[in-house]
Amino acid sequence: MMEELAETGRNLGSSFRHLSSSFRSTTSDLAVSSFRQNNDDEMELQWAAIQRLPSFKRLRTSLFDHKLLNETTKEEEEIKVDRKRKVIDVTELGALERRVFIEKLISKIEDDNLRLLKKLKERIDRQESICLSFCFEAVVTIHESPFPHFGTPSPVYSLCKSQSYKIKVLKDISGIIKPSRMTLLLGPPGCGKTTLLRALSGKLNPSLKVTGEISYNGYKFTEFVPQNTSAYISQYDLHISEMTVRETLDFSARCQGIGGRADMLKEISRREKQSGIVPEPDIDTYMKAISIEGLKGTLQTDYILKILGLDICADTIVGDAMNRGISGGEKRRLTTGEMIIGPNKALFMDEISTGLDSSTTFQIVTCLQQLTHITEATILVSLLQPPPETFDLFDDIILMAEGKIVYQGPRNYVQEFFEHCGFRCPERKGVADFLQEVLSEKDQAQYWYRKDQPYSFVSVDNFIVAFNKFHTVQKLNEELCTPFHKCESHKSALSFNIYSLGKWELLKTCMAREWLLIKRNSFVYVSKTLQLVVIALITMTIFIRTRMKLDLVHASYYLGSLFYALIRLMTTGVAELALTVSRLSVFYKQRDCYLYPAWAYSIPAAILKIPFSFIDAFLWTALTYYVIGYSPEPERFFRQLFLLFLIHQMAISLFRFIASVIRDPPFAANFGLFTIMVIFLFSGFIIPQPLLPSWLKWGFWLSPLAYSEIGIAVNEFLAPRWQQVSSSNATLGQQVLEKRGLNFSGYYYWISVAALIGFWIIFNIGFTFALSLLKPPGSSRAIISHERFSYLKAKEDLSDTTEEKELPNADSLKAPAETKVKGMVLPFKPISISFEDVQYFVDTPKKLREQVCPQKRLQLLQDITGAFRPGILTALMGVSGAGKTTLMDVLSGRKTGGYIEGEIRIGGYPKVQETYARISAYCEQTDIHSPMITVEESVMYSAWLRLPTEINKHQRSEFVAEVLQMIELDEIKDALVGIPHASGISPEQRKRLTIAVELVSNPSIIFMDEPTSGLDARAAAIVMRVVKNIVNTKRTIVCTIHQPSIDIFEAFDELILMKRGGQMVYSGELGQHSSRLIEYFEGIPGVPKIKENHNPATWMLEVTSTSVEAQLGIDFALIYKESHLYKRNKEIVKSQSLPAQGSEKLQFSTPFPQNGWEQLKACLWKQHLSYWRTPKYNLARLAFTISSSSFYGALLWQKGQNLHDEQDFFNIIGSTYVFIIFTGTSNCSSVLPFISTQRTIVYRERFARMYSSWAYSVAQVIIEIPYIFLEAVLFLTITYPAVNFYGSAYKVFWYFYTVFCTLLYYKYLGMMLVSLTPTYQVATIYASLFYTLLSLFSGYLMPGPKFPKWWVWGYWISPSSWSLKSLLTSQYGDIKEEIVVFGEKKALNSFLDSQYGYKYQDLPIIAIVLLAFPLVFASVFAYGIAKLNYQRR
Repeated sequence: MMEELAETGRNLGSSFRHLSSSFRSTTSDLAVSSFRQNNDDEMELQWAAIQRLPSFKRLRTSLFDHKLLNETTKEEEEIKVDRKRKVIDVTELGALERRVFIEKLISKIEDDNLRLLKKLKERIDRQESICLSFCFEAVVTIHESPFPHFGTPSPVYSLCKSQSYKIKVLKDISGIIKPSRMTLLLGPPGCGKTTLLRALSGKLNPSLKVTGEISYNGYKFTEFVPQNTSAYISQYDLHISEMTVRETLDFSARCQGIGGRADMLKEISRREKQSGIVPEPDIDTYMKAISIEGLKGTLQTDYILKILGLDICADTIVGDAMNRGISGGEKRRLTTGEMIIGPNKALFMDEISTGLDSSTTFQIVTCLQQLTHITEATILVSLLQPPPETFDLFDDIILMAEGKIVYQGPRNYVQEFFEHCGFRCPERKGVADFLQEVLSEKDQAQYWYRKDQPYSFVSVDNFIVAFNKFHTVQKLNEELCTPFHKCESHKSALSFNIYSLGKWELLKTCMAREWLLIKRNSFVYVSKTLQLVVIALITMTIFIRTRMKLDLVHASYYLGSLFYALIRLMTTGVAELALTVSRLSVFYKQRDCYLYPAWAYSIPAAILKIPFSFIDAFLWTALTYYVIGYSPEPERFFRQLFLLFLIHQMAISLFRFIASVIRDPPFAANFGLFTIMVIFLFSGFIIPQPLLPSWLKWGFWLSPLAYSEIGIAVNEFLAPRWQQVSSSNATLGQQVLEKRGLNFSGYYYWISVAALIGFWIIFNIGFTFALSLLKPPGSSRAIISHERFSYLKAKEDLSDTTEEKELPNADSLKAPAETKVKGMVLPFKPISISFEDVQYFVDTPKKLREQVCPQKRLQLLQDITGAFRPGILTALMGVSGAGKTTLMDVLSGRKTGGYIEGEIRIGGYPKVQETYARISAYCEQTDIHSPMITVEESVMYSAWLRLPTEINKHQRSEFVAEVLQMIELDEIKDALVGIPHASGISPEQRKRLTIAVELVSNPSIIFMDEPTSGLDARAAAIVMRVVKNIVNTKRTIVCTIHQPSIDIFEAFDELILMKRGGQMVYSGELGQHSSRLIEYFEGIPGVPKIKENHNPATWMLEVTSTSVEAQLGIDFALIYKESHLYKRNKEIVKSQSLPAQGSEKLQFSTPFPQNGWEQLKACLWKQHLSYWRTPKYNLARLAFTISSSSFYGALLWQKGQNLHDEQDFFNIIGSTYVFIIFTGTSNCSSVLPFISTQRTIVYRERFARMYSSWAYSVAQVIIEIPYIFLEAVLFLTITYPAVNFYGSAYKVFWYFYTVFCTLLYYKYLGMMLVSLTPTYQVATIYASLFYTLLSLFSGYLMPGPKFPKWWVWGYWISPSSWSLKSLLTSQYGDIKEEIVVFGEKKALNSFLDSQYGYKYQDLPIIAIVLLAFPLVFASVFAYGIAKLNYQRR
């Protein structure tokens, strides 16, 4: 039936732009009357045919606009003339068809979205709605502890000692959030907004003690699944950076399912069929397309992309700090879209407008309002700075302060309430800004309007008392007291299932995403495989069969090569640590949103790595097996292949499990390597099982590597060629196995296989349980000072004992009196910046070039001309993606890629980047700071390095104190900055710190990229007040700004407005009350006039949008170029392009403000503080050293001077080899994430010309030395007496010196690898390569003299071989005692010489070489940091 009806053309050839423009011109006709012409017989016949289909097919089949399909045959071309509609299966709609269909449905977002929702409502009789009531308190226990450092005099005491305080985060919160009414949540940061939103959505931190009750439609939280009924949109943007915007939304849509859409559509279809109703085809297609579960790409995704304005970046990767992706505002919209794409009708949105321009915010909130009113959704939105027009879209307001609700009720009555209290919102003041400032003690007085009465501060508690008497409260209390009857709730309004999809669908969805990420990271997997091939080629040519014989001596080389194969395949899994840890934050977010369970994440991660394990095992075995000359039987080849495959799988599973439990990258790396070291020591190869101490022999049977060693040794040495009978009546193979403690029967191969499969299952189950049960790491939050905490605690205590109206104000409770810092202005030179015809191009991404843009270059800035002058505050505005940040990056010289054309002049002279960086500051959109130093130290560090040497230390300290007070960071100056989204200060405090760090440099030119983004109205006003004060000192300041209030917008003197495509549409003065701006745009024919009290910033963005341009048929960029403003701008640029009379070209006698010694001291000071306060990094490596030393000492207990035969010596050298490799590797691996994190900070500080890259590098090299020294001392102290080495002071010194140099060069090797590679993950892969090469060429698996001539150079340049040589030569190179070696007596020193080539007289050379390795690695690290830049901007 379907074949007869469906005529499909899947290969779309015409471009999206051509299609969308052709449909836009006919949208109104099609949308209104396309299917109301019931006289169209053919269309009725098509619909009748659809109605005759079985229900399953009928719900997937619709009439689709024929013009949206690409016709490819002559027959279809003929049909095209006759037919308007075509019968299609909606599941087969292609990506371009879906995109064009949505473009047709929604052209002008606000109007067309409203029309679409109304038509959907017309077709649906009844909506499911949620009425949410709540009445509860939340108490958090605050653990106050000192800095996490190695304290004095007792480190353990200072780490463990802490005090616990309980403070109420939310206090007596009660209220109702109704369906069909959109509610705005307002309040200053730290007042409990996020806690309230998380509580209402069922995602509250379990550490909070909650009393009270929350119900949805009368159902308590225990009676349904609130996490799957509601959607919480976090204020943190956590996404997988490798996925595109569309892929991220598609995945979320698949996981959240379709809710009750399918059942609803089935019922609608049944009723329409009975009544003979023919629905509108476009609406029918849309509803059917979004009601089918499990589709990889859905129409719902295209709809969300369109209404959120993400369609222009749909196929761009999300990106991160190191990889260019979408902008901060686009990430914020993606976070919103990821949650609202599902069927949930209760939405709790936390600061969704951060980083968005006011026009985009208005557009998104308008769509949410339409969704609320038409579909009866329940929406609570927290916004920091809502513009007046956005504020007016809300129905209700909840105003919070100090964890309490000050006002809850209709928006229309909020001003009446505050007027009742004596406060009035002035004209041209946003109501939202007024509401937040009127609660602040510092800002309240300006709004007092009862001039006949004296003003006194009205506290939050007094406002609450007044609100309880307000007329709206009575109705609210009545509604709270009236229980909601469950029978009134629609059955599909709430979710009673934990997950939206079935188990199989969830698994398929997660499997598809995992495969996508594997393909996206193909470079990583290809690199690992290529490394394996290279190592295999090296290995097989070292152990080449022409040099191998069938005797006891060469049997140890065969065993060594087999053991090395196991080492190589097992250590390949180390890279899984970094990969797993990097994705855990996104996993926790999605797990806690109930998108999928832990097993749906862990099973794909395990299954999809199987082919890679097989490929690696096959390549290794195929390359090495016959070249090395193992037993030639084919079945033994395949058995070895199978064992290597299993060890690879086991290793990957082990490291995934460790990453999921430890979660901190440096600590996880250390723990993982300690685990491998233990596994290796108990493998039976380093020390044979019979020679292990009796109390440690159990370890052999718990080591996965021991089973691998048994299986691979039995497979080789029980082969026919090893069955020659020797004089002792035992076969050669049995002798080899017996000597190594591996004398097992042939069936032990299968026992080994079973054991490895068992380990694989255990580790994967452990991984799943860890993902399921462990909580995500803590998040950052607003930090309060001790004084503020004391104040809040005192208020809380007072409220329990006194009447609220008797509460004293904050002043009486504050301990210290405020002291105003004397203002000081440091000397500087006013400088202008001019730019003319600036163009900026980037290479067009391949995917974009294939789809819509065939040009090789994509132009992001076009003909940008302008000037920024001293004493004039300039705003740089435009919708998201207009190129504001791009322009600032280009002008400030921060672009690392692309092509820049045009002229940029500083003070009339051509721009010299090195000089410009000295006199400028750049407040970036992303707040990048060192996490382990305090707020005050961050600012002090910037001042130290960026202020000139003429400013003495006392002046510098005073200036820092003033800046901290101006930005209102003085109260939290002793708080650690912390890691974004994980610990430390809140995002709002972090933003203010970014500004303070730049202001303290006393710059002449300041660029601020969204300085008020993420701040509440009051904090934004504080920042702009500071900025205005600074510009009055004749500095040049330029700010990009997204959502300015009227006050903030009109604080600017001039404006540059840009549109998408990087073109200017306005450049000139704002005028009083934005009069000149308004006059200019209102003078353009067709542009709508500004409404009374409307925010000019929002109006300006609305009237210059692309939709208005299309509607009016004009180009604002062209109009600007023909205007008087453009001519005026050119004249200003011309005047600023010439040096002022008598001026000199700006230049400095030194390249940096401070000399090299001061730079080094400052960098060393910061590094010292960072290291001292990072116990996870330092304690972890010290713990590793202590534990590995203990193992080393236990395994070789008192055997240092007790050598009888070669096996005793092999035990010594084997254990020493394992310690060198793994303790060194631990040091190397743990430093990788640490330096990787710091490198991003170094890039920012280097751009600012704070210091030479060499100063940072030398400081980083120096700071490691005392910690490495301590590790070496610990190892010496523990192992030397335990093993009972020779007691000579000379030998003790050599032992210490060797260990110290070894740990040092491994640490510097890790630092070097980070400096030479683009990401932490890539550095991990190359580190793994180095580990295996250092192991292979160490001289243990094959002694140095035995290496083939073509590889002996590898032995001589391997640092590990020199470490092993130094330790053994210094201990035994002068010992002439005889031991039994392969049946004959030989002096120990001559055995060392003949077997390993270790000569006692070489010790001075060894000492020099051991010192040379760390110096070389440190130098390469410094070179990499100085010369390479992997940041893509």
